[in-house]
Amino acid sequence: QRQLVESGGALVQPGGSLRLSCAASGFALRYYAVGWFRQAPGKERERVACIDSSGPSPNYVDFVKDQFTISRDNAKNTVYLKANSLRPEDTAVYRCAAGPTCAYIHKYWGQGTQVTVSS
Repeated sequence: QRQLVESGGALVQPGGSLRLSCAASGFALRYYAVGWFRQAPGKERERVACIDSSGPSPNYVDFVKDQFTISRDNAKNTVYLKANSLRPEDTAVYRCAAGPTCAYIHKYWGQGTQVTVSS
């Protein structure tokens, strides 16, 4: 069974950091583009970062550039999202998705991990 499982979400204070993980099972994530999305209560889901299987550099939505970093570890079949300088407005459920390219990323979805930024 092919699935994605996120982990690493937590309650963190403003200014703190987290590293979210998106681990794949049943398929090799190295051959897929992987994106991170988030959805806050009452808001639309938004894609914050995406990394292709190879080629173009990772892309980020403008408001998280220099704050979030997406990377992959093919040996661990995992993609990470490092989030620094977290703010209360970063509070959301973060989900990863995989697909053939960043333009078509919705083939597989994880269940999500909760990130809460609060003092």
